[in-house]
Amino acid sequence: MAGRRRIDPPSLVQLAAQELRRMILAGELAPGERLIEERLTEELGISRPPLREAMRTLQHEGLVEITPRRGASVTRLADSDVVEILTLRSALERLAVEMGIPVTDPARLARCRSALAEMERCAERADRAQLVERGYEFHRAIVGLADHRRLEGIYDSLHQQLLWCMAMNLHTREHYYEDLATHVARHRDLLDLIEAGDPGAVLDALANHGERSFTHGFQQPQREPATATGTAATDTTATTAPDAPDAVSR
Repeated sequence: MAGRRRIDPPSLVQLAAQELRRMILAGELAPGERLIEERLTEELGISRPPLREAMRTLQHEGLVEITPRRGASVTRLADSDVVEILTLRSALERLAVEMGIPVTDPARLARCRSALAEMERCAERADRAQLVERGYEFHRAIVGLADHRRLEGIYDSLHQQLLWCMAMNLHTREHYYEDLATHVARHRDLLDLIEAGDPGAVLDALANHGERSFTHGFQQPQREPATATGTAATDTTATTAPDAPDAVSR
């Protein structure tokens, strides 16, 4: 029919990038882990060309690194990068809370509620990758409470780097501190404080929200490199909890 736009189905490259992204954010592929083409083409049921293009897509997103003669691997941020990302995140969220609470526009609160509802659904079906994505949207909605376009734009510029940190943190907290339902419940408590309209209480909660749990004795989870024959990677993450003073420590 005239005037209608055709919607093309996702390509193999898009589907492969989507699955690799999910595997990284869910912690199935660890920071620094090599992406063995032979194993991944077998797992994903695709040939090498679309896989390589998918890897390049994730390279642009900052989730994959591609180096000559070594190939592709999951991005592994330097400790100093993590510190910069998290301190900037804290500063932006603090400014948003100071400017936006008490909330004067109910529509801004609706964004927070919607994101939290999506987090609850992701936790129920144990979809860790989407839980990370929706967790970012929840915190982005908090920044949106300030109704400050440039502030939100700066926060958006950290999107992929924050997803990486949030994925790392979810992995740590689920292994050492809490299950997925409790993880979401902490965000429900934060939203309750936002709706109560006390910026000081919200700032105190953010200061103990637990987004830096994975940085205690900072050691990024890693696995033994997978072999080209498809040998399963071995998780070499420490078996003891990070040296944190309490379960919700920053």
